[in-house]
Amino acid sequence: MAERTAKVKRDTLETQIEVKLNLDGTGKGIFDTGVPFLEHMLDQVARHGMVDLDIKAKGDNHIDDHHTVEDIGITLGQAFSEALGDKKGIRRYGHAYVPLDEALSRVVIDFSGRPGLEYGVTFTRARIGEFDVDLFGEFFQGFVNHAKATLHIDNIRGKNAHHIAETIFKALGRALRMAMEADERMAGIMPSTKGSL
Repeated sequence: MAERTAKVKRDTLETQIEVKLNLDGTGKGIFDTGVPFLEHMLDQVARHGMVDLDIKAKGDNHIDDHHTVEDIGITLGQAFSEALGDKKGIRRYGHAYVPLDEALSRVVIDFSGRPGLEYGVTFTRARIGEFDVDLFGEFFQGFVNHAKATLHIDNIRGKNAHHIAETIFKALGRALRMAMEADERMAGIMPSTKGSL
């Protein structure tokens, strides 16, 4: 399989984002975004997805973190789309259940070429430290729109908001890893009856 990497920049009046991605990495995460809790969550994706992820972001965080978080989701989605290329030979579908103490979440992804998000998460509080939990929905919507993926996220149970978030991002990493894996039986074959994704 060819090298599956991407380097994507997004430059707007609100944010400047740069994402470097290696889908066949070692789980290394480097982050400088000004949003520490999001960095902690993205590190879970890198480690559990076994991708190398380097994200730098400057945004109007003096207003709030909304634009930065959403635009990181957009740029990360673009990077996944670019790195996956034509998607020939990948499993396409991935899923994972991840527990953390009392919390349990399920993430299912399909690199279908059709953006879609089903987000079934209710947090027990509005903020985790300084982070507004409403921004997770914005992040995932930006990601699926630009990764051209269908993503279902369900928190099945949980009381601690940090645990809920962590199970979601760990499960995302695991689901991504499964979906992006090379399927030896599908080598060089498009995983769709349509002939393209």
